[in-house]
Amino acid sequence: MENHKDKILKVCNAASKNTLMETLEIEYIEVGENFLIGKMPVSPKVHQPDGVLHGGAMVALAESVGSMASYIFLDGQNFFVRGIEISANHVKSVKAGNVFAKAIIVHKGRTTQLWDIKITDEDSNLISVCKLTTIALTKK
Repeated sequence: MENHKDKILKVCNAASKNTLMETLEIEYIEVGENFLIGKMPVSPKVHQPDGVLHGGAMVALAESVGSMASYIFLDGQNFFVRGIEISANHVKSVKAGNVFAKAIIVHKGRTTQLWDIKITDEDSNLISVCKLTTIALTKK
């Protein structure tokens, strides 16, 4: 029997069909009370020319996971969620395997939300620290 968390992850992953998230092979793998985790494979498809994970791909992962977290922790049926600012500090490179982005809410306002997103490798080494601000816009 499918539990509530599995249903949320199923919805998140279905929403990625025909999007950048599908292109980057981002998969939402875990959800908790105040966090969402996404996984992205590291392959030549997301490398920069010298063979390490491109910083832009990490930022795309962070914004994807943070925005999806805003969607599921807010009333996504009545609001559009948009990223309005993102910053990233890349602290380590990675060439292969998977990276994991964990978005944790720092501030959950009615209009804006602040997310702390840490990207780690398969050995839990910190790869990048990101901050994402999202805005919830009423659907009309």
